[in-house]
Amino acid sequence: MTQWSKDIQMAEEERKRTVESLRKRFVATGHILWGRELSELTPHEMFRTVAATVKELLSENWIRTNRIYSEQKTKQVYYFSIEFLLGRLLNSNLINLGVKELLADALKGLGISMTRYYEEEPDAGLGNGGLGRLAACFIDSLAALGMPGHGCSIRYQYGLFEQKIVDGQQVELPDRWLRDGFVWEYRKPDKAVNVRFGGNAWMRPRPDGSLELVHEGGTTVMAVPYDVPIVGANGKTVNTLRLWNAELNKDFTLYGVTQEQREERQRYQRFVESITEFLYPNDSSYEGRRLRLVQEYFFVSAGVQSIIRNQLRSGVPLHSMDEHVAIHINDTHPALVVAELMRLLVDVYELTWGEAWAVTRRVVAYTNHTIMPEALEKWPIDMFKPLLPRIYLIIEEINRRFLTEVRRRYPGDEERVRELSILQDGQVHMARLAIVGSHSVNGVAEIHSEILKNTTLHPFYEFYPERFNNKTNGVTHRRWLIGANPELAQLLDDTISPAWRTEPSYMADFARYADHHKVQQRVAEIKATRKKILARWLREKTGQRIDADTMFDIQVKRIHSYKRQLMNILYVIDAFERIKEGMAEDFLPTTVFFGGKAAPGYYIAKETIRLICAVAQRINNSQAAEGKLAVVFLENFGVSLGEAVYPAADISEQISTASKEASGTGNMKFMMNGAITLGTLDGANVEIRDAVGDENAIIFGMHADEVMNYYANGGYSVWDEYNGNPTIRRVLDRLVDGTYGDFRSLYDYLLRNNDEYFILKDFEAYRAAHEEAARRYRDKEAWRKSMIINIARSGRFSSDRTIREYASDIWGIRGVQ
Repeated sequence: MTQWSKDIQMAEEERKRTVESLRKRFVATGHILWGRELSELTPHEMFRTVAATVKELLSENWIRTNRIYSEQKTKQVYYFSIEFLLGRLLNSNLINLGVKELLADALKGLGISMTRYYEEEPDAGLGNGGLGRLAACFIDSLAALGMPGHGCSIRYQYGLFEQKIVDGQQVELPDRWLRDGFVWEYRKPDKAVNVRFGGNAWMRPRPDGSLELVHEGGTTVMAVPYDVPIVGANGKTVNTLRLWNAELNKDFTLYGVTQEQREERQRYQRFVESITEFLYPNDSSYEGRRLRLVQEYFFVSAGVQSIIRNQLRSGVPLHSMDEHVAIHINDTHPALVVAELMRLLVDVYELTWGEAWAVTRRVVAYTNHTIMPEALEKWPIDMFKPLLPRIYLIIEEINRRFLTEVRRRYPGDEERVRELSILQDGQVHMARLAIVGSHSVNGVAEIHSEILKNTTLHPFYEFYPERFNNKTNGVTHRRWLIGANPELAQLLDDTISPAWRTEPSYMADFARYADHHKVQQRVAEIKATRKKILARWLREKTGQRIDADTMFDIQVKRIHSYKRQLMNILYVIDAFERIKEGMAEDFLPTTVFFGGKAAPGYYIAKETIRLICAVAQRINNSQAAEGKLAVVFLENFGVSLGEAVYPAADISEQISTASKEASGTGNMKFMMNGAITLGTLDGANVEIRDAVGDENAIIFGMHADEVMNYYANGGYSVWDEYNGNPTIRRVLDRLVDGTYGDFRSLYDYLLRNNDEYFILKDFEAYRAAHEEAARRYRDKEAWRKSMIINIARSGRFSSDRTIREYASDIWGIRGVQ
C-alpha cells in the first residue's frame, strides 16, 4: 500500500470515528434534554437536540476565543445596531464549524434526516431590512476573519410583525419568534447592569468654584444580557452578539403594599416590559416615539457600561481606552453612545471633560445610511430632556463647546452655526451628535458617500473633511452563496478551487470560464434547479402554480415609495394591456415576483401591496396572459425565504430613484447568484455596473445629479408626463376606472404630489430596459456568459472585503486567530 493510500485510509478512519462520536453525543444530548427515546421526540424537539449538540461543539472555541482576547489584551470592536437580522443559524453554524456532512451522516445512521428540521428554527425577530442584515453580515465576517468584534443590540420579544395577505391586503400579526425560546442564546444575569431614566439633573457649584452633578429621582431598569455565539468560518473564532433584555429585579413584588403603591408598581412593571417588547414601536403617537428613544438609550447605556466594566477588569486605564476598544454606531439609533460614554467617564470614573472627550472621539465611529435629510433622526427637546436629563446636559455642553469652535472658525456666520448645531429648532439632531463625537464618518457606497459630502452633510464635511470616507457594503458569501446555493458553490470549487470560500476575491477567476460551453450549461442547469425549487415551495405553501421555465423577474425589499415597487407594477399593468390587445405576440414569458413588508402606518406602501395583489389576481386568472405573464407576491419575506429567492432570480430589480438608496445589499445577493441587475445608477448599483460592464447589467433612468437638480430647482411636471404620453395616461387611468378596484389613493399620490420619486419620468426608460432584458435573455449563450461574469465579479461585494477596510482604516484591529 502506498503512503498516499495509507493517508486516505487514515483520513477515512478518522472520519468514521468523528461520525460515531457525533452520533453518541447527539443521542446523549437528546436523552438529557427530554428524558425520552429519540423516536418519541417531536420535530421541534429534534431540532433543539441538533442545535444543542452544535452548541456543545462551538462552546469550547467560544471560551478559547474569549480567553485569547483577554490574555492578549486585544483591541476589540463593538458594533452597536438597533437591528441584527440573523436569519436561521443552524445551517450556517454547521457550515462554519465544518461538520454539516459529518453530523448528517451521524444522524443518518440513526435513521434521521437532518434536512427536515431546518425549518423548525424560527427567523430571529431582531431586525427588519438592510440595516439589520448588514449588521449580521458584518459580525459573520468579523468572526470568519478571526477578528475580535462583537455585536450589541436589543432582545426583542416580538419582531416587526408577521405579514399575512388577507383579501389582497397586508395584515400585521405578532411575530412571536421567542414563543419556544431562542436556542442559541445564553442568559448572563451576573452581567446585568442598571439603566436610569427620568429624574432631575443639574450642576451645583462647589465652594472651590468647580461644578458637581446632582441627579435626583428617576426610574432604574435592570438590563440583562443574553449572549449569542457568532461562529467564524473556520470554527476557531467564536465572537459574541450581546442582546439586552429589560427585566424586573428578582426582589420586585406587587404585594404587601398599599393600593396606590401597587398601581405604581404595576405601571413600573409595564414600563420595564415594554422596553424590549417590540422591534420598532408604532411611532404614530407620542408614547410610541418616546418608547423608541427609551429603547435606544437602554441598549446604548447597558452596552457601554458593559464595555467599560470589561476594560477595568482587564486592567486597562480608561485614559487609553481607545487603544483597546472601538465602538461603531450603525446609523443614528445608537448615537447616544457619545453622550453615555462621556457620562460614565466624567461622572462615574472622574476623568476631566477634556480627557473624556478625547477618549470618546478616538473610540467612536459612525456609519450613515440615510441620504434624505428629512429621514435623519431627531428628537424633540421637550421629550428628550425629561426622559434623559443628565444626557441632555452633556449634549448641551458638547454643543456649547463645539459651537465655540465653529464661531472661532466662522466669525459672524450664524447661519453656519445653525446648520452645525446639535440642538436646533427645538430638536436634538442625532446624526450631528454622532459626527461631532466620532473620529470617522462613512457612507456605504461610493455615490452615497459623495452625496453625503456634497449635500446632506456638506456643512460637516467642510468642517471635518478628514473624517469622511467610504466603505461600500458587502454581504456574506457564506450564507448567500455557500449556504443558499450549494450547487453553484460546488461548481466554483470544481473550476477555480475551493480557495474562494475563505478568500472571495478569488471568485474573479471564474470569469475565465465565461465562454466555456460546459460551464455555461452547468450554470444554466443550476439556475433552472433553483427556479424549480422556488416554484415547488410556492405551490406547497400557497397552492399557486408557476412555470419555472419563464424568466423570473424579482423585486424583494422593504416596500417604500423611493424603492418604486409602484413603477414596477405599473409596468406590469402596461404589459398586460399590450398582451390583451395582441400587441405583444413576442412577449417573453415572465413571472414577476414582489416581496416585502410595508410599515403598519405607511398608507401608500400598503396601498402599493394592495395594487400588486389586485393586479396579480386579475392577470393570473386571465386566459390572455396564460403562458406569458404571471405575478406573485411573496408573503412575509425574510432571510430564510430570501435564501430560496435570490438563487432563483434571472432579473434583479434595483429601481430606486437615483440618489435615494444609500447602497442596497439585495443587489449583491442577486448578483452573487448570477442574476442580472436591472436598475438605476443608485447606491451600489453604480459599482456593480462598473464591476461587470454595461453589457452585463441593464441600466436605465435619470442620474443622481439630474434628480437632485429637479429637487433643487424644480422644472418637473407630472401632468406633462400624464397628458403627453398615452401609455402613461392609460396605465394611470386603470387605477381609477374599476379594472383592478379603486386605487384613487395611488392615482392622487402620483398626480397631486407631482410624482415625488419620478416614477412617470423614468417610466419609458424602464419599459425600454425590460425590452432590452428580454432581447438579451433570448440569446442564451450571451445571457449565460453574463451570469458567469456577475458571479465572478461579486467577490468584491463580500462583507469580508468591507470588514477588512473597516478594520484597517477605522477600527485599528487585526485578526488574532
